Amino acid sequence: MFYISNIVKTKTKTKKQLKSVIKNVKYNARLIVVPHKKNGYRPHLIRFSGILAILIAVIGMQLGYNGARTGNVLGVESDITITSLFNQTNVYREEVGVGALNLSSKLDQAAYLKAQDMFAKQYWAHDSPDGVEPWAWFGDVGYNYNEAGENLAKNFSTTNGVMTAWINSPTHRANIVNKDYKDVGFAVVSGTLDKKPATLVVAFYGDPASGAVASTSSGSGANFSESSQTNQPNIFTQFAIATQSITPAVMGSLALLMVGVVVAVITHKNRHRLSRKLKQSWYRHHGLYKATGFIFLGLFIIFLYGGGQI
Repeated sequence: MFYISNIVKTKTKTKKQLKSVIKNVKYNARLIVVPHKKNGYRPHLIRFSGILAILIAVIGMQLGYNGARTGNVLGVESDITITSLFNQTNVYREEVGVGALNLSSKLDQAAYLKAQDMFAKQYWAHDSPDGVEPWAWFGDVGYNYNEAGENLAKNFSTTNGVMTAWINSPTHRANIVNKDYKDVGFAVVSGTLDKKPATLVVAFYGDPASGAVASTSSGSGANFSESSQTNQPNIFTQFAIATQSITPAVMGSLALLMVGVVVAVITHKNRHRLSRKLKQSWYRHHGLYKATGFIFLGLFIIFLYGGGQI
């Protein structure tokens, strides 16, 4: 009986301790996120210490995720491959009603040679500094064409990002959907450009010819279409690229910032409850200011993943 009594007392004590812990958690949670009398209608989450904790958590998630995925806290893993570029190109062509392209090993090789030349001669353009034009690489691999084109991309982290940028640029899109093209080749090459790490994507499109041979001379007579280089995509395209390149760490950061926004807005609505002294200072509107700050920080994080040039 004594043994059973001890068991009952232990269980009762454990339940009381658990209830106490839950009560403390609820109390502290209210102090952190709910404006009320006990915290002076200023939740701790949007005080200096709370904002600092959010910033540390957001930065920590980005660096931690990059470190776990790439081994470098500043690294961004790229998922761009020839296969994914080829598949997404044909998916888009089918959506707009033009035929699928064939993946050409010759054009793959030509695109690779062009990318290597850009790293070797340190340039980012359709034409090299010494005047070599894109169609020269077609001649080097023996690809004869009636019509051909080139798209370039630099420093994107996802295939979705590359395709979104190209599709939103009229001249790049024109190459992707040209109904006369039958073949395509891609190269994805990493190296150092202007003393900075870079990943270059080269796409060559072609309509094969059985007649005239493409050469490195300007008198080949064939038609070559260079997409215009627009450098940085416009802000709307950058946002579209970013939303397709978001990592789990970014999702977690945005969720945390959204909590901050909600708490700040609710606090702003309760600003009439602040003490008279605080009402007469900038604290009267502190909730709205901080909500705006969280939103801008979230947008900044999103746009970090919307980089790249075409």
